[in-house]
Amino acid sequence: MPLSASHVYSDTVLRANRKMSDAPKAQRSPTTWVSSLYFAEGLPYMLIRYLSSVYLTDIGVKESYLGFLNFLGIPWNAKFLWAPAIDLFGTKRGWLLRIEAVLVVGTLALALLAMLGPTALPPGAIDLAGVEGAWALRGFLGVLLALAFIAATHDVAIDGYYMEVISDPTEQAAYTGLRVMTYRFAVIFAKSILVAAAGVFAWSGAFLCGAATLALLLVFHSFYLPRVESTPEAGRSSAALLKEYGLAFSSWLRQDRVGVALLFIVTYKLGDEVLFSMNTPFLMRELGVSKVQLSWLAGILGSTASIAGSLVSAWAIRRFGLRRAVWPLTLAMNLNLWAYVWLADAHPDPGTTVGLGIIAAVHAYEQFAAGLGNAVLVVYIMRTCMPRFKAAHYAIASAISSVGSSLFGGFGGVIVEATSYLHLFVLAFVAAVPSMVCLLFLRIPDEGHPAATQARR
Repeated sequence: MPLSASHVYSDTVLRANRKMSDAPKAQRSPTTWVSSLYFAEGLPYMLIRYLSSVYLTDIGVKESYLGFLNFLGIPWNAKFLWAPAIDLFGTKRGWLLRIEAVLVVGTLALALLAMLGPTALPPGAIDLAGVEGAWALRGFLGVLLALAFIAATHDVAIDGYYMEVISDPTEQAAYTGLRVMTYRFAVIFAKSILVAAAGVFAWSGAFLCGAATLALLLVFHSFYLPRVESTPEAGRSSAALLKEYGLAFSSWLRQDRVGVALLFIVTYKLGDEVLFSMNTPFLMRELGVSKVQLSWLAGILGSTASIAGSLVSAWAIRRFGLRRAVWPLTLAMNLNLWAYVWLADAHPDPGTTVGLGIIAAVHAYEQFAAGLGNAVLVVYIMRTCMPRFKAAHYAIASAISSVGSSLFGGFGGVIVEATSYLHLFVLAFVAAVPSMVCLLFLRIPDEGHPAATQARR
């Protein structure tokens, strides 16, 4: 009988919770707060990067201007620059609670500005001169930009807090699937519930619903998150703080074979990023998948498959260790790219049951395989973090890992127009090869001790 994702998750987490039975009570059974934290991490990202894009598209903002919204991803790429502050000042619990309060206020501001802004722009409008409510739209964009930096900092605080409370690398791996799954739930929540709220209550209602959800998470975290951190010692001089700030970066760069590690982190998901850059246009324009079909194919089937892949990967890493599991999981992630090459060549008809079934099967497999790779990268990045600079080191590595996504988000369409989808997907596999070459030389830290062992020597 095949092992289901739910059985995989239950077995993994139950074992992890049993191993933590000797820990203080505040640290036991972290399933609930891990789930809420990573839902809270995914929701602001979706509000800023997805829901705002749908809103601006709906009111008639030109496509060329909509493309500039991709620059909102820059704070997530650059968050490592200010991440050491999370380690050096206050506690990570305190940081994430204060930031969540600011996110609630900021999202309420988006709701108010969406209510006061224009409901529709004149067709082909180049500027906002003479448009009623233009000031509110400008204000909306300004608040959106500020929230992008705040939400990126929120990610740093959450990831640092998670590694502070669950310090054992093996236990961290056990909850990786849960982290990815609840983050995906935030994606589904934004794409379904919040968009539906916009249809029922207008766009101000959608952002208001998002703010209310963030407020509930803030209240829950205020009472439920374990208090296990100590505040960094006060009274340090500016020179000492500056030295610590620099050490946060230099210590990560002193790890063994750092060049190989950097190349691996940058390229590990690059194949998927090339494919994802034009996945939706491929399904809708090249294959002819309708919006109704896409809603369940990508929103429900794809997200479920991705969650299942992350859970299976987390179980495999927990059961066999990252060193033994990394090659099978990586090959499974990258070989799926050839299924999309075949799909681009075969062009099954979504108007037929068989054709739609083939498209759905290939898409689900691709999402499942991508989930396998997500857990590998997350666990490896956690292994590169020194206990002293958990938040900063994780932010450095995770920011580097998303560079490929930012670059190909804009150039995927150019490649398709110059060649074809088939050639783009072949290129996706070529882009995945460097990470597999890196694996031949990469030093994967032992399960028993976290990553920067070399840096501590």
